[in-house]
Amino acid sequence: MDLVTGWTGRTACALQAALRMSNETFAEHLGIAVRTVSGWHKKPTLVPKSEMQQLLDTALEQASPPVQARFAQLIDDTADAGPDDPSADDQAAADAELRLSTDPNIGAALEWLDEHAGWEPGTSRRDVASRLARLDVRELQGRASRRARVDQRSVAQVLGKYYGERTASHGRYAARFGSDTEAETSILTSADWLDLECPLIASRDRLTVTSAADADMPLDDDAAGRAAQRLAETLAMGTRLVDMPLYRLLGVDVSPGSIRGSVGVTRFVEYAVTMDLLEGELIDAIAADVGSAHEALPLRDKYLPDIASVVDVSSRLCAGGPLALCAIARPASPFRGEADYVLLVQERSGNVLNAARRLAVIPKGFHQPLTDLRADAQVGATLRREMEEELFGRDDIDNTFGDQRTADPMHPSRLSEPMRWLMENSECPAHGMHRFRVEPAQRQLRVPQPDRHR
Repeated sequence: MDLVTGWTGRTACALQAALRMSNETFAEHLGIAVRTVSGWHKKPTLVPKSEMQQLLDTALEQASPPVQARFAQLIDDTADAGPDDPSADDQAAADAELRLSTDPNIGAALEWLDEHAGWEPGTSRRDVASRLARLDVRELQGRASRRARVDQRSVAQVLGKYYGERTASHGRYAARFGSDTEAETSILTSADWLDLECPLIASRDRLTVTSAADADMPLDDDAAGRAAQRLAETLAMGTRLVDMPLYRLLGVDVSPGSIRGSVGVTRFVEYAVTMDLLEGELIDAIAADVGSAHEALPLRDKYLPDIASVVDVSSRLCAGGPLALCAIARPASPFRGEADYVLLVQERSGNVLNAARRLAVIPKGFHQPLTDLRADAQVGATLRREMEEELFGRDDIDNTFGDQRTADPMHPSRLSEPMRWLMENSECPAHGMHRFRVEPAQRQLRVPQPDRHR
């Protein structure tokens, strides 16, 4: 049955929708990699190679008549109405609608939202579809530009006003440069959490997994509406959302030389439509009026209203991940001058769900299990994995593109050459296994004294 003259990512995804298959099942059905199917969703205009087109032809020819009929309807619905019609926006909307129907990650988020908002099954799908139809993509793009102009100083200033109460044990991390220049960050810390000198090895890096029940996060109408809006915007902007297991911090006990604590396991979609919304709310409020931004944060009022709620990690969904400043020594050069260090900082893509277009150090990643739930709970496990992926280009450990099919992806025999060198050269003064560590803060980095906490 010849329903297409040439396959694109869009029509391939339409066939997947007609077959009612997940990315993994569709890839297995065609005998191809899950990454290829994910690529079609990310780039609907991509033209598959000729051998891939033949596989799609065969799959369509062998499909049952009802599947072929659904496929014909789908490609008819997403086709251009005519040569004079502006099709880019129509195609984007059609792609979003297709993803709403076929993306298992969006489906998982919708199911979670129905359950925690107390809605009948299918209510969130209808709500998100309605919001999607009303969204102005150009307005979302303009908002992204406004967010990108908000700087770190403003974020720290507004959070300082919001969490204005004084505590005897916690304060915002501050840095002093020279004798008279000081910068305060938005990081809440304690004097007991600094100068740990903790090597990130198994005997010192001791986060353990517990079987504690997941966070109970019932949603009122306002919170549920904001969650639905987040999903609609995710679809409209073509932002990736992958529902993977995610560690959540339940308790922490740090002391010089060791990091101890406990973690549970949650799902990324729960974090994406609840706690992760606080960042966007804060940035939008600052972009509107930095002077009054601390008074316009209803989600923060709900989830993290004071320092006590921030510190009490067991009573909230505390998820995220470690980050590290990577400094690479460079020899002297006749062009650069004296020997120095390269500090790696990147601007995050606008197509990611978390901290889009914000500056971030490398490595930085969500703390989540890869293959071994217990061993991967170590902070160092995530940092080493992110170094392999972000610095040294290993894409086979990125489990957001499909199931992880390697029993031990970080086995020494599978490491990239640079990573293997780092792990083996423990005598090197700046690298090696024993140099993956929580370094002591520089002397000019400090926690404000109790009478200056804010």
